[in-house]
Amino acid sequence: MKPKPDRPAATRLGRAVRATSKRAATATAPPDEHHRGTNWLRDVILGGQDGLVNILGIILGVIAGGGSDKVLIVAGFAAAITESISMAAVGYTSSKSERDFYQAEKNQEAVEIAATPEAERQEIADIYAAKGFKGKLLEDVVDTITSNRDVWVDTMMDEELHLQRVQTPDILRAAVVIGIATLIGHLIPLLPFLVLPRTDALVVAIVASALVLFGVGVYSAVTLVGDWRAAGLKMVAIGLGAAAIGFLVGRLFNAAG
Repeated sequence: MKPKPDRPAATRLGRAVRATSKRAATATAPPDEHHRGTNWLRDVILGGQDGLVNILGIILGVIAGGGSDKVLIVAGFAAAITESISMAAVGYTSSKSERDFYQAEKNQEAVEIAATPEAERQEIADIYAAKGFKGKLLEDVVDTITSNRDVWVDTMMDEELHLQRVQTPDILRAAVVIGIATLIGHLIPLLPFLVLPRTDALVVAIVASALVLFGVGVYSAVTLVGDWRAAGLKMVAIGLGAAAIGFLVGRLFNAAG
Protein backbone atom coordinates (compact mmCIF):
# COMPACT_ATOMS: atom_id res chain seq x y z
CA MET A 1 0.00 0.00 0.00
CA LYS A 2 1.36 3.36 -1.03
CA PRO A 3 1.74 5.90 1.77
CA LYS A 4 -0.78 8.70 1.63
CA PRO A 5 0.66 12.03 0.53
CA ASP A 6 0.92 14.68 3.18
CA ARG A 7 -2.03 17.04 3.28
CA PRO A 8 -1.12 20.72 2.82
CA ALA A 9 -2.18 21.53 6.37
CA ALA A 10 0.37 19.00 7.68
CA THR A 11 3.32 20.70 6.03
CA ARG A 12 5.31 23.45 7.67
CA LEU A 13 3.85 26.03 5.31
CA GLY A 14 0.37 24.64 5.86
CA ARG A 15 0.74 24.93 9.62
CA ALA A 16 2.01 28.49 9.31
CA VAL A 17 -0.87 29.52 7.05
CA ARG A 18 -3.37 27.76 9.31
CA ALA A 19 -2.00 29.58 12.36
CA THR A 20 -2.20 32.88 10.51
CA SER A 21 -5.77 32.19 9.43
CA LYS A 22 -6.68 31.28 12.99
CA ARG A 23 -5.24 34.59 14.19
CA ALA A 24 -7.44 36.40 11.69
CA ALA A 25 -10.54 34.53 12.85
CA THR A 26 -9.88 35.28 16.51
CA ALA A 27 -8.51 38.80 16.20
CA THR A 28 -11.51 40.22 18.05
CA ALA A 29 -11.84 37.38 20.54
CA PRO A 30 -11.06 37.93 24.23
CA PRO A 31 -7.82 36.57 25.71
CA ASP A 32 -7.73 32.86 26.41
CA GLU A 33 -8.69 31.29 29.73
CA HIS A 34 -5.12 31.26 31.03
CA HIS A 35 -4.80 35.03 30.74
CA ARG A 36 -8.19 35.60 32.31
CA GLY A 37 -7.30 33.35 35.23
CA THR A 38 -4.12 35.29 35.80
CA ASN A 39 -6.03 38.56 35.84
CA TRP A 40 -8.55 37.17 38.32
CA LEU A 41 -5.74 36.19 40.68
CA ARG A 42 -4.03 39.54 40.25
CA ASP A 43 -7.24 41.43 41.01
CA VAL A 44 -8.09 39.31 44.05
CA ILE A 45 -4.60 39.74 45.49
CA LEU A 46 -4.57 43.47 44.74
CA GLY A 47 -7.92 44.13 46.41
CA GLY A 48 -7.74 41.58 49.21
CA GLN A 49 -4.23 42.39 50.34
CA ASP A 50 -4.85 46.12 50.17
CA GLY A 51 -8.05 45.84 52.21
CA LEU A 52 -6.60 43.50 54.82
CA VAL A 53 -3.38 45.43 55.34
CA ASN A 54 -5.18 48.78 55.34
CA ILE A 55 -7.73 47.84 58.00
CA LEU A 56 -5.21 45.98 60.13
CA GLY A 57 -3.03 49.09 60.14
CA ILE A 58 -6.03 51.21 61.15
CA ILE A 59 -6.95 48.79 63.95
CA LEU A 60 -3.42 48.74 65.34
CA GLY A 61 -3.17 52.51 64.99
CA VAL A 62 -6.44 53.14 66.85
CA ILE A 63 -5.47 50.73 69.63
CA ALA A 64 -1.98 52.22 69.95
CA GLY A 65 -3.48 55.71 69.98
CA GLY A 66 -5.84 54.83 72.83
CA GLY A 67 -9.06 54.91 70.80
CA SER A 68 -12.20 53.22 72.12
CA ASP A 69 -13.81 50.11 70.63
CA LYS A 70 -16.57 52.29 69.19
CA VAL A 71 -14.02 54.48 67.42
CA LEU A 72 -12.23 51.39 66.15
CA ILE A 73 -15.37 49.81 64.71
CA VAL A 74 -16.74 53.03 63.20
CA ALA A 75 -13.38 53.91 61.67
CA GLY A 76 -12.95 50.36 60.43
CA PHE A 77 -16.29 50.12 58.65
CA ALA A 78 -15.96 53.62 57.23
CA ALA A 79 -12.56 52.67 55.83
CA ALA A 80 -13.93 49.36 54.50
CA ILE A 81 -16.68 51.07 52.51
CA THR A 82 -14.67 53.99 51.17
CA GLU A 83 -11.58 51.95 50.37
CA SER A 84 -13.61 49.27 48.56
CA ILE A 85 -15.28 51.88 46.36
CA SER A 86 -11.96 53.60 45.79
CA MET A 87 -10.17 50.40 44.83
CA ALA A 88 -13.00 49.40 42.49
CA ALA A 89 -12.66 52.78 40.80
CA VAL A 90 -8.89 52.32 40.56
CA GLY A 91 -9.39 48.90 38.98
CA TYR A 92 -11.83 50.36 36.46
CA THR A 93 -9.70 53.33 35.45
CA SER A 94 -6.52 51.24 35.32
CA SER A 95 -8.07 48.63 33.03
CA LYS A 96 -9.70 51.32 30.92
CA SER A 97 -6.36 53.07 30.48
CA GLU A 98 -4.85 49.76 29.30
CA ARG A 99 -7.63 49.44 26.72
CA ASP A 100 -7.17 53.04 25.58
CA PHE A 101 -3.40 52.58 25.34
CA TYR A 102 -3.89 49.45 23.22
CA GLN A 103 -6.26 51.27 20.89
CA ALA A 104 -3.92 54.26 20.56
CA GLU A 105 -1.01 51.97 19.69
CA LYS A 106 -3.18 50.05 17.24
CA ASN A 107 -4.23 53.26 15.50
CA GLN A 108 -0.59 54.33 15.29
CA GLU A 109 0.40 50.96 13.85
CA ALA A 110 -2.34 51.25 11.20
CA VAL A 111 -1.06 54.71 10.24
CA GLU A 112 2.51 53.41 9.93
CA ILE A 113 1.39 50.50 7.74
CA ALA A 114 -0.51 52.88 5.46
CA ALA A 115 2.38 55.36 5.29
CA THR A 116 5.34 52.99 4.99
CA PRO A 117 4.02 49.55 3.97
CA GLU A 118 7.37 48.22 2.75
CA ALA A 119 9.10 49.07 6.02
CA GLU A 120 6.29 47.48 8.02
CA ARG A 121 6.33 44.44 5.74
CA GLN A 122 10.05 44.10 6.42
CA GLU A 123 9.31 44.16 10.15
CA ILE A 124 6.95 41.21 9.70
CA ALA A 125 9.69 39.42 7.74
CA ASP A 126 12.24 40.15 10.48
CA ILE A 127 9.89 38.89 13.19
CA TYR A 128 9.26 35.56 11.48
CA ALA A 129 12.85 35.20 10.32
CA ALA A 130 13.84 35.37 13.99
CA LYS A 131 11.44 32.47 14.61
CA GLY A 132 13.29 30.32 12.08
CA PHE A 133 11.28 30.92 8.90
CA LYS A 134 13.31 31.51 5.76
CA GLY A 135 13.27 31.35 1.99
CA LYS A 136 10.01 30.59 0.20
CA LEU A 137 8.30 29.68 3.47
CA LEU A 138 9.09 33.08 4.97
CA GLU A 139 7.87 34.86 1.84
CA ASP A 140 4.59 32.95 1.87
CA VAL A 141 3.97 33.68 5.56
CA VAL A 142 4.69 37.39 5.08
CA ASP A 143 2.46 37.50 1.99
CA THR A 144 -0.37 35.80 3.88
CA ILE A 145 -0.19 38.17 6.86
CA THR A 146 0.19 41.37 4.86
CA SER A 147 -2.61 40.46 2.45
CA ASN A 148 -5.14 41.30 5.17
CA ARG A 149 -4.75 44.73 6.78
CA ASP A 150 -6.53 43.76 10.02
CA VAL A 151 -4.41 40.64 10.43
CA TRP A 152 -1.31 42.68 9.64
CA VAL A 153 -2.10 45.25 12.33
CA ASP A 154 -3.04 42.61 14.90
CA THR A 155 0.15 40.67 14.18
CA MET A 156 2.24 43.78 14.76
CA MET A 157 0.40 44.46 18.02
CA ASP A 158 1.01 40.93 19.23
CA GLU A 159 4.43 40.07 17.83
CA GLU A 160 6.16 43.46 17.85
CA LEU A 161 4.54 45.39 20.71
CA HIS A 162 3.42 42.36 22.76
CA LEU A 163 0.14 44.05 23.69
CA GLN A 164 -3.12 42.22 24.36
CA ARG A 165 -6.58 43.59 23.69
CA VAL A 166 -8.60 44.57 26.80
CA GLN A 167 -12.33 43.94 26.42
CA THR A 168 -14.99 46.15 28.04
CA PRO A 169 -16.44 43.21 30.08
CA ASP A 170 -12.95 42.64 31.49
CA ILE A 171 -12.81 46.26 32.64
CA LEU A 172 -16.07 45.92 34.55
CA ARG A 173 -15.00 42.54 35.92
CA ALA A 174 -11.76 43.97 37.25
CA ALA A 175 -13.62 46.77 39.05
CA VAL A 176 -16.14 44.39 40.66
CA VAL A 177 -13.55 41.77 41.66
CA ILE A 178 -11.14 44.30 43.15
CA GLY A 179 -13.94 46.09 45.03
CA ILE A 180 -15.36 42.88 46.52
CA ALA A 181 -11.91 41.50 47.37
CA THR A 182 -11.03 44.77 49.11
CA LEU A 183 -14.23 44.65 51.18
CA ILE A 184 -13.62 41.04 52.20
CA GLY A 185 -10.04 41.90 53.08
CA HIS A 186 -11.30 44.65 55.39
CA LEU A 187 -13.85 42.42 57.12
CA ILE A 188 -11.43 39.60 58.02
CA PRO A 189 -9.55 41.52 60.76
CA LEU A 190 -12.53 43.74 61.68
CA LEU A 191 -15.30 41.21 62.43
CA PRO A 192 -13.62 39.72 65.56
CA PHE A 193 -14.01 43.11 67.28
CA LEU A 194 -17.80 42.81 66.97
CA VAL A 195 -18.00 39.63 69.05
CA LEU A 196 -14.85 39.40 71.19
CA PRO A 197 -13.12 41.50 73.85
CA ARG A 198 -10.45 43.80 72.42
CA THR A 199 -7.40 41.72 73.39
CA ASP A 200 -8.88 38.45 72.14
CA ALA A 201 -10.16 40.14 69.00
CA LEU A 202 -6.74 41.61 68.27
CA VAL A 203 -5.08 38.19 68.56
CA VAL A 204 -7.70 36.60 66.31
CA ALA A 205 -7.42 39.45 63.80
CA ILE A 206 -3.64 39.18 63.54
CA VAL A 207 -3.66 35.37 63.33
CA ALA A 208 -6.48 35.33 60.78
CA SER A 209 -4.76 38.00 58.70
CA ALA A 210 -1.47 36.10 58.76
CA LEU A 211 -3.19 32.88 57.70
CA VAL A 212 -5.05 34.58 54.87
CA LEU A 213 -1.91 36.33 53.64
CA PHE A 214 0.04 33.08 53.80
CA GLY A 215 -2.74 31.27 51.92
CA VAL A 216 -2.79 33.91 49.20
CA GLY A 217 0.97 33.66 48.80
CA VAL A 218 0.81 29.86 48.62
CA TYR A 219 -2.03 29.92 46.08
CA SER A 220 -0.19 32.46 43.96
CA ALA A 221 2.96 30.32 43.91
CA VAL A 222 1.08 27.10 43.15
CA THR A 223 -1.01 28.73 40.43
CA LEU A 224 1.83 30.67 38.84
CA VAL A 225 5.42 29.93 39.78
CA GLY A 226 7.68 29.91 42.83
CA ASP A 227 8.19 28.09 46.12
CA TRP A 228 4.91 28.07 48.07
CA ARG A 229 6.59 28.37 51.48
CA ALA A 230 8.71 31.35 50.49
CA ALA A 231 5.79 33.01 48.72
CA GLY A 232 3.50 32.55 51.72
CA LEU A 233 6.02 33.87 54.23
CA LYS A 234 6.87 36.78 51.97
CA MET A 235 3.22 37.77 51.72
CA VAL A 236 2.85 37.58 55.51
CA ALA A 237 5.97 39.66 56.08
CA ILE A 238 4.86 42.36 53.64
CA GLY A 239 1.30 42.50 54.96
CA LEU A 240 2.00 42.46 58.68
CA GLY A 241 5.03 44.70 58.23
CA ALA A 242 2.93 47.33 56.52
CA ALA A 243 0.23 47.03 59.19
CA ALA A 244 2.85 47.44 61.91
CA ILE A 245 3.57 50.91 60.55
CA GLY A 246 0.03 51.87 61.52
CA PHE A 247 0.76 50.72 65.07
CA LEU A 248 3.94 52.79 65.22
CA VAL A 249 2.15 55.87 63.90
CA GLY A 250 -0.56 55.43 66.53
CA ARG A 251 2.03 55.14 69.29
CA LEU A 252 3.79 58.27 68.09
CA PHE A 253 0.59 60.31 68.05
CA ASN A 254 -0.42 58.93 71.45
CA ALA A 255 2.97 59.82 72.92
CA ALA A 256 2.88 63.27 71.35
CA GLY A 257 -0.65 63.91 72.64
